[in-house]
Amino acid sequence: MKPDASPEHPASRRTRWHAVRVPEPATDLEIARDAELLPIEEVAAAAGIGVEFVEPYGRHIAKVSHGATAALADRPSAKYVLITAVTPTPLGEGKTTTAIGLAQGLASLGHRSMLALRQPSLGHTFGIKGGAAGAGYSQVVPMEALNLHLTGDFHAVTAARNLLAAMVDNHLHQGNELGLDPRAVAWRRVLDVNDRVLRNLVVGLGARIDGLPRQSGFDITAASEVMVTLALSTSLHDLRARLGRIVVGFTYGGDPVTAEDLKAAGAMTVLLRDAVKPNLLQTLENTPALVHAGPFGTAQVRAAGVRRVPRGHREDPPVLVVGPDAARRPDRMAHAGARGASGRGRRVRLRDQR
Repeated sequence: MKPDASPEHPASRRTRWHAVRVPEPATDLEIARDAELLPIEEVAAAAGIGVEFVEPYGRHIAKVSHGATAALADRPSAKYVLITAVTPTPLGEGKTTTAIGLAQGLASLGHRSMLALRQPSLGHTFGIKGGAAGAGYSQVVPMEALNLHLTGDFHAVTAARNLLAAMVDNHLHQGNELGLDPRAVAWRRVLDVNDRVLRNLVVGLGARIDGLPRQSGFDITAASEVMVTLALSTSLHDLRARLGRIVVGFTYGGDPVTAEDLKAAGAMTVLLRDAVKPNLLQTLENTPALVHAGPFGTAQVRAAGVRRVPRGHREDPPVLVVGPDAARRPDRMAHAGARGASGRGRRVRLRDQR
């Protein structure tokens, strides 16, 4: 409302009030679409990543190839900032936005900063919680691409997980040479959609050729052990070895059966050959952002100390801001301290972790 002196009675200073229309604040989507993005090659250059290691997926998204880690191995240790939590809300909003805002704020103050985040899950994006690319003027862009399929990493994890599940059921159907107990199979299928009716079901119904009936179900892709393995892996060879040690169930005698026993690890690795590479994006203020793996899976492994970041000079180490649920090796370029991550840990009885 705005006051106005009355022309009929100027001496009385009577006031009239007129309504003033207040413009509606811009939505997150409008802000993201109005952003001025740099070509991804320029973002990579600002992060110290050579063009020979950049694999573009369009103009504003790229994968960073494996060779970048070795090429940047002589870089100094980074200053590592981990955003673990904020004052909780019913839906848990705020952690990603805080991490993005901090990275942008450090950059605006003259520090050379970089952001590391996990990929959003489609289950959350289309659920009550919504997307996970930040909010307001603290967003990673292109926001729509990040919240949806990005470069297809989640689909690769889904395919690798379900391939192993199919090989488990096929092994049972083809004679069960390993003696796998159908009641002790812990390996369920996954889907990156919230679908409660698929949580518990019976597979193998129908004719004899349709397999052995047993109780199973679906989990969400982001919570898959394959997602955890992807987050922990340091290279394609390391990923192959870790996938082979996955326990899918137990024999009648109680011995573990692994993906290697089923000869599935190699095929799973092929499906994940591109997913192991981190994705490079940028914030609204063009701060480099490395995005890899997903929530849940990466949250199951605690974040470790980062030793190197692919940017900067020896005398001026950069700052890496790691958002919530970021992978233990959050940017796939930063070498993480690996206590307990040697891959030689004990095999866990997955059926006790449901």
